[in-house]
Amino acid sequence: MALSPLLGRYDQLIVDLDGCVWIGDEPVDGSVEAVERLRAAGKRIAFATNNSRRTGEDYVRKLWSMGIQASVGDVVTVGGAMQHLLAETRRGMSTFVIGTQAMVDHVADAGLKVMNRTDLATRADLVVVSGTEDVTYDEVRVASLALQRGADFLATSRDPTYPMPDGFWPGTGAVLAAVETASGRTATVVGKPEPQLFLTAVERLGEGRTLVVGDRLESDIEAAKRAQLDGALVLTGESTAEQAAQSKDLRPVAVADSLLALVSGQD
Repeated sequence: MALSPLLGRYDQLIVDLDGCVWIGDEPVDGSVEAVERLRAAGKRIAFATNNSRRTGEDYVRKLWSMGIQASVGDVVTVGGAMQHLLAETRRGMSTFVIGTQAMVDHVADAGLKVMNRTDLATRADLVVVSGTEDVTYDEVRVASLALQRGADFLATSRDPTYPMPDGFWPGTGAVLAAVETASGRTATVVGKPEPQLFLTAVERLGEGRTLVVGDRLESDIEAAKRAQLDGALVLTGESTAEQAAQSKDLRPVAVADSLLALVSGQD
């Protein structure tokens, strides 16, 4: 079936995962069909996510389980971006990590020494905060003490929530707020709204007119703006049509009810 006139203007797309392709472990209605239509029309697609809870390989398996074929090279994760940054700029540093095992592995694979569950954790050179559903008071305490002693401070995102079937769950930003409040320090963010995830995706996709599709104005559309890319908002996740209409600085090229509605041109 034909694509919408808007999609006809682009050669390739960068699509956010949480809230656009899936919510929790279930695909958003029509998202699999939307990807099939795009690929049938010859559009190149990369997927990008601020969710650091899983590895890129995990996300590839999840896409396949929903009927979307993908390779590791098709998925750009904030965990991978963090690993690349650490390997380039902070190799050998001692680090305390708040996050899942996936993020701990990214940090270790970058050549840093993970100090979690050691007596020297409060004296780590670096604190990394990422998404997790298992954060404890003790982790916030250790991170805060390390930061009070001058540790460097990185985080994967400030997204306050992420969409799940029963509502919006606390995201990385909620955990980060606790650490920043306790330490009096402000983290440098690696993921969206910083542009690097999208710039990496463009490098992988190659030359062409690129459209970013996301569900959050403050991260997806802002990151697209910083990367000098067009951004379209879908309403299956975080942001609303009213917020898009009221935004003075973030102007998506389109607002659609879903990824499928965007692709097909449905109202």
